[in-house]
Amino acid sequence: MTDSNHPSPELPIPHWYHPDSDPLTITRGSGSWVYDEADNTYLDFCSQLYCVNAGHGNEQILSHMRDQLDRIQYVSPAQGNDTRSRLADRIADKASENLSDVIFAVSGSQANELAVQLARSVQDGQKVLTRWQSYHGSTYGGAALSGDPETRAALERHAAVTGHGKFLPPLTENGAFEAASPEELARQAADHLEFVILHEGPAAIAAVVMEPVGGTSGAYPPPADYLGRVREICDEYNVLLVLDEVITGFGRCGDWFASLGEDIRPDMITFAKGCTSAYAPLAGVLLSPEMAAHCRGEGLVTGQTFGGHPVSCAAGHGAIDAYEDGLVDNVSERSPYLAARLEALAEGHDHIAEVRGQGFLWAVRIVDPQTGEPYVHPWRDNTDENPVPAIREHARENGVLVGAGRPDTQLIVAPPFTADRTEIDTAIDTLDTAIGVVFG
Repeated sequence: MTDSNHPSPELPIPHWYHPDSDPLTITRGSGSWVYDEADNTYLDFCSQLYCVNAGHGNEQILSHMRDQLDRIQYVSPAQGNDTRSRLADRIADKASENLSDVIFAVSGSQANELAVQLARSVQDGQKVLTRWQSYHGSTYGGAALSGDPETRAALERHAAVTGHGKFLPPLTENGAFEAASPEELARQAADHLEFVILHEGPAAIAAVVMEPVGGTSGAYPPPADYLGRVREICDEYNVLLVLDEVITGFGRCGDWFASLGEDIRPDMITFAKGCTSAYAPLAGVLLSPEMAAHCRGEGLVTGQTFGGHPVSCAAGHGAIDAYEDGLVDNVSERSPYLAARLEALAEGHDHIAEVRGQGFLWAVRIVDPQTGEPYVHPWRDNTDENPVPAIREHARENGVLVGAGRPDTQLIVAPPFTADRTEIDTAIDTLDTAIGVVFG
């Protein structure tokens, strides 16, 4: 007999699985919509995992993948491949002008690990600094970088990865900073980073790794001048700056990379997710010429069987074609409407502390209006009932999928770039109803 509280034994165990969860079985998709095995429809306003940027069923991507399958299906990453080389050039052309080369990987976690490996090799230093309330992956190396204790503690329960330090994000929530303006917050947060660098020992630090806009950690954009000051601090202390654009890259925040709008020059950018619109696994690290010269001179002694898989690279070409054909423009054009609808949602519910985000990446923070604090903070207390999952569940039951933040005190709204005004209205109206039902 099968326990009704658990998936059928014929099904694989899902990732991020909890025994009380009830995952959907998705069988097909089209544009901004997905369908389950009973043919129920869902508006996919989390782009599954903030990655199906071009929407489901994009023919440009599928056509490139079919053409590659007809030519050659696999090429070792230790060999050259025309599709792979052309994609590296196209990605470098979209990034900051000081980034010239690409090393491909398979996942965002692995891309972040690779960037850290390269930074330590170039700098001959061990320590890497990342922010609290950040997420950089769920492998051992990625989890060690993450400021999310649920992910990090789950792995470090068995073995810890050394060589990491943490600093505070530019946030006023949870007691991080007290600032009366974005400018003051930027100054306080940057000064704090400098304090940490000095007390960790600049010579021992290889890199600072951060998301230019928070991803699942809360979609928080940087306050004005913060990233520019971070770049100055890294230059002053000879520390590399690595930007994790696994979620924010490839149009998610309204430009090809979120860091382009900040006019800073990172030493490396890590990417994944949107580079193929998740039609096939692909990730990588964008390198400055100096970093690339080091790699070409010293070589790489590690690799991954599926790094730069030619079919994935073909999907990358198709995704870039689709983005160039108007999908990134759609984000820029429609994101003000999404922002306005979310801000109106917040005005209508005193349980929403704030909405924040950029482009098609937004967070809705839920709090107790009596205290201004989350009803439950899952990082310190799992005994009380958290209303945030209930909001997501009600929305799902009514045909809209949104994401879970880290911590799970917020909803993440990240639609595919195909989403139009009508679909935005449907999603926000459904969330409006769900919040009203959960809080009565």
